Amino acid sequence: MTSDTSLAFAHPEERALASAPADPRDRISLRDHIVEADIGAFQQERGHVQRLRFNVVVEVRPAPAPLDDDVDRILSYDRLTEAIAAELAAERLNLLETLAERVAERILAEPQAMRVFVRIEKLDRGPGALGVEIVRARASQPVRLGDETGAEALHPVVAYLSNAAIAAPDLAARLDVLQAAGVPVILTVGLPEGGVPQTGQRPTQRRIDLLAIEQNAWVLASRDPRCVVVATRTEIDWAMKHGQMVVWAPSKIVLDAVDGPKGAVGDAVALALWLAEQMAATQLELHGDVSAPAGSRVPVTRVDP
Repeated sequence: MTSDTSLAFAHPEERALASAPADPRDRISLRDHIVEADIGAFQQERGHVQRLRFNVVVEVRPAPAPLDDDVDRILSYDRLTEAIAAELAAERLNLLETLAERVAERILAEPQAMRVFVRIEKLDRGPGALGVEIVRARASQPVRLGDETGAEALHPVVAYLSNAAIAAPDLAARLDVLQAAGVPVILTVGLPEGGVPQTGQRPTQRRIDLLAIEQNAWVLASRDPRCVVVATRTEIDWAMKHGQMVVWAPSKIVLDAVDGPKGAVGDAVALALWLAEQMAATQLELHGDVSAPAGSRVPVTRVDP
């Protein structure tokens, strides 16, 4: 059995450890928490409770020092069980995937939580356990307009512009259409024309490609005064709240990410899709003669070149 296969069936605690960054975070876990719920898409499941088993691991910020043995200074285990109970009580659901997403989002609303692994299994649907497991990070949660409870979530449109679209005479018209939708817009670009230096080493090439994309971001910004180049999640959040149209300079966010893009960053469309998923975008718009990626959690639309 390969290590990948072993991890696929391992407890979320082991999966969190295997994917931890060089400076790993503290973790808290909830193991084998079993509750009964009416859930399921099939008719024979409706009106019948069945057992669900939850395993949850949360990576948390370092606790403030000193702790003083004060429970109010930590993320309590009760918050994990309360998140499960609250989502089960909110409404009847068909899918474990939906339940896992909502539990993860509720946990990530806690200030200390940075990344969460949620595994949910049905124990009464057959001789074995049937389930799902998801991993979500704080960056995947939508920005909210205002700090008060119940503040409106901001779901941007992420738009990828090819080099041809950047240079096209109708660039301003494209941006007009994006702006007229009334939602935050994040523009992304790829590598510039002419290629970039090649090192033959993945880590150094990754940095060179990211810097080249950032140079191209400044080219786009020079073509329309509405475009503001930003490099950090804080800058993106601020710009979205204040209605600015931003162009993403990816180096810092990509290099700092715990769950960064898996492929080469030179694949600009895949990089744009990764950002769209991190920002809980409503959609990814592709402007130019590029292919739409497969397997996206965010709807992808093509705009005529």
